[in-house]
Amino acid sequence: MSKPFRFKQFSVAQDQCAMKIGTDAVLLGAWTGLDSQPNSILDIGAGTGILALIMAQRSTAELIDALEIDADAYEQCVENFENSDWGDRLFCYHASLDEFTEEIEDQYDLIISNPPFYTDTFKTENEVRNQARFEDAMPFNELLKSVSQLLSPTGHFNVVIPFSEETSFIELAAKEGLYPSKILTIRGQKSSPLKRSMICFTFKKQAIETRELVIEIARHQYTKEYTSLTKDFYLKL
Repeated sequence: MSKPFRFKQFSVAQDQCAMKIGTDAVLLGAWTGLDSQPNSILDIGAGTGILALIMAQRSTAELIDALEIDADAYEQCVENFENSDWGDRLFCYHASLDEFTEEIEDQYDLIISNPPFYTDTFKTENEVRNQARFEDAMPFNELLKSVSQLLSPTGHFNVVIPFSEETSFIELAAKEGLYPSKILTIRGQKSSPLKRSMICFTFKKQAIETRELVIEIARHQYTKEYTSLTKDFYLKL
């Protein structure tokens, strides 16, 4: 059994989850703006619950819900919530996004998602890992359609996707009335290609604030910007 991943204010068991904790989730949780002081937050495709836990650490939101379709990951997410200092504010639903969207009448001030996004070319023999990793487990158009219904009129939706998908994702979002307000593109090192885009969407069209983040100067030598963004979470930063 693998040991839990320890952060500064919480630990995350991940032995039951196909998708392990990665840089994407921590960066998205750290980058997501909380100036609007959201009172209700939803994490779509929670996995270990890492994003919801970061939101609990960073915000005063009274309600932080998570949604996870895989049974093992759901159980692990619940366990991680119960073992944290914020168990009374965290709740995980075991349902598909379609079911959840139909049943929930409330809307959320902030929705956050690190969705599965690999395409068919990367399929492995491990079906659970495939479901966690591949976009066909949660097609982007379905994700955006549900977000447009679950997000409050003044709410924010924050997502991390491959940089190669950024343009088409923004076009799909516009069909649901969602428009980017902030974009952070990410590359591993200065000479590496852009790898990820983190995008904040709202229902209001506005000028887009764009920035770029480089993670490392050299292997395990992190840039000031990356350290400053994630130092509240990683033990060694």
